[in-house]
Amino acid sequence: MPPRPTAAPSTPPRPTAAPNTPPRPKSAPGSFAHIPAPAAPSAPPSRATGQGAGPSASASAPPGSATGQGAPARPTVPLGAGGVSPDPALSWSAPMAPGGAPGATRPVVTFGEPEGFGDAPRAAGRRTRAVVAAACVVLGLGLIGGAVTGSWLIGDAEGSGARDTYAAAGGLWHNVPVDELFPVTINGQGAGPGGADRTWTRIAVAPDSGCADAFDPLLRQALTPVGCQRLLRATYTDATQSYVTTVGLLFTTADAADMRALDTRFDKEGLARRTDLMPKPYAAKGTAAASFGDKQRASWTISVLTDAPVVVYAVSGWADGRTVDSPQPASQATASGATTAPAQAGLGNEAQGLADRIERSLRKTAVTPPSEQPS
Repeated sequence: MPPRPTAAPSTPPRPTAAPNTPPRPKSAPGSFAHIPAPAAPSAPPSRATGQGAGPSASASAPPGSATGQGAPARPTVPLGAGGVSPDPALSWSAPMAPGGAPGATRPVVTFGEPEGFGDAPRAAGRRTRAVVAAACVVLGLGLIGGAVTGSWLIGDAEGSGARDTYAAAGGLWHNVPVDELFPVTINGQGAGPGGADRTWTRIAVAPDSGCADAFDPLLRQALTPVGCQRLLRATYTDATQSYVTTVGLLFTTADAADMRALDTRFDKEGLARRTDLMPKPYAAKGTAAASFGDKQRASWTISVLTDAPVVVYAVSGWADGRTVDSPQPASQATASGATTAPAQAGLGNEAQGLADRIERSLRKTAVTPPSEQPS
């Protein structure tokens, strides 16, 4: 066995005093001016092995770096130029002086208002907006007043023209030749079933008369509120002389308000579609309509005008005198998919097409002076 050592290994003496630590500056925690920066060691510290460290190792290391004797002190790195640290009093976290006003010892940052929002620009902006608003109000009132005035003037002019036309239409029955009210030939482009063209020829004109025998009793009663000044009638036939149609113009004694009321009643109560309110045909002897009587009526239409004191109607049937058990109004006989005999024969188109063209001719004549004087 090797001999036991006679003495313990030599241990370097402990320092008698704590290593000198540079005093820390008196500043509030968190000050940006006194954040220490780590210093790079001049040499890596020696690691104690438990067997003792040599003098050279302890001498080259910073005090307390590897010996565990006290906390090491790190040198501070100055932030200012020339090695001068900034004044702690100017720090954001610097305490306020006792009794001092806020911001007396710390920097004060103010934000200026954007240009144009000062007292003078703001007042000028308010004045500008007030002027613009007042101008808009004045302009708006002027436009509204002008529109109202112009509407009143235009409405009066249009009302006068409408009254003149209404009065002129009421006198057409004795101011206009019969050939202008009931042309000898009427072309109906697209007036037939499926948009086919039609041509009608006048075969008889009834003498102007009253309304006593021209309508069924219920229809005559429905027309009583507007009166009967004169009734004009004419009968037409198609190009093949297969159908006959009587067209009538009832000139009333009513004003525009009464005509509008009658039109509203016909529309709401469906008077123009009732089979017990059909107009009578005009059958002229020696013509294709000689046998055109009440039982031969197949389709009809009635139109109450509101811009003229006139009721326009038409009633159609077969020229061979066949009777019709179920007459059908033209509005239904011309509807798509209608399968009744009057609809299949196109008698609804005959009545509606002739009535429409006589009505257009009447309106045109009412606003245009007659081309010749009545004989």
